[in-house]
Amino acid sequence: MNANPSTAGDLTLSHIFIACGLNPADVLVVRHTYNLDGLRRGETTPENVLAYTRAQGLRFNSHQPRIWLNFLAESGRRCRYWGAFENHGELESERTATLRHFDLRPSRVMSSLANRLVTEWSKDAINWAKKGTSAATFPVVEIADPEVVPFPGYDQVLLDSASLRTMIEDSRYDAWRTALGVVQGIYLITDTSTGRQYVGKADGAERLLGRWTAYARDGHGGNVALRELKGIDTAHARHFQWSILRVFGPSTPMAEVDAAEAHYKRALMSREFGLNRN
Repeated sequence: MNANPSTAGDLTLSHIFIACGLNPADVLVVRHTYNLDGLRRGETTPENVLAYTRAQGLRFNSHQPRIWLNFLAESGRRCRYWGAFENHGELESERTATLRHFDLRPSRVMSSLANRLVTEWSKDAINWAKKGTSAATFPVVEIADPEVVPFPGYDQVLLDSASLRTMIEDSRYDAWRTALGVVQGIYLITDTSTGRQYVGKADGAERLLGRWTAYARDGHGGNVALRELKGIDTAHARHFQWSILRVFGPSTPMAEVDAAEAHYKRALMSREFGLNRN
């Protein structure tokens, strides 16, 4: 793999691999095209892409690299990076007369380049899957500016654990951080693995942003019940989902915020059946 850009500044996927610490031998680069029997334009949700990618014909070798980098075809030979899966091998129990199914799991590899990195596929575009050692020579033709993510409104906020960390750290979410940084509020954490709920508040100078930053940092934010769950399973926070029940202006008296918190605990019965301890 040639690691040295030309004096003209030409970039290839090999330079992206190096920057991300990827060994090309551990990589499979996949180019998806749109068709009626597979992926359709505008329907490339994580669920659809995963379902489409994990099912392959029997002629597709069962021994494939660990990291699959998925690109979506654009005009000509251009293709845009969509995201990565980690391959845990074929699930032989799911093999059919025509298909083998792989245990693919979402990966954050090259996540900062999703929807931004554009490369040009080789002339044999019919060959839609390339080992990383071959794809390393593909030229990088575009790395677009990160797309700003608009704030959807307090009543539309719904974040899983990974999205919460992204919102806290990613510059694309500046509007979110501004909106959450100016209000007090009552929020809800739902454990999607059990349905149990935790009602919390963010008051005073902490604001919603400060409170949720603590959750992004350690997964429990100091809450007793959530900390106990993490003690049982250090990765349990991956099941948590955050939403907002009510917001208050920065000058709202603390007593009013406390009263709202108590109301939602009673209404949702989060003390009796959820994760609230008081």
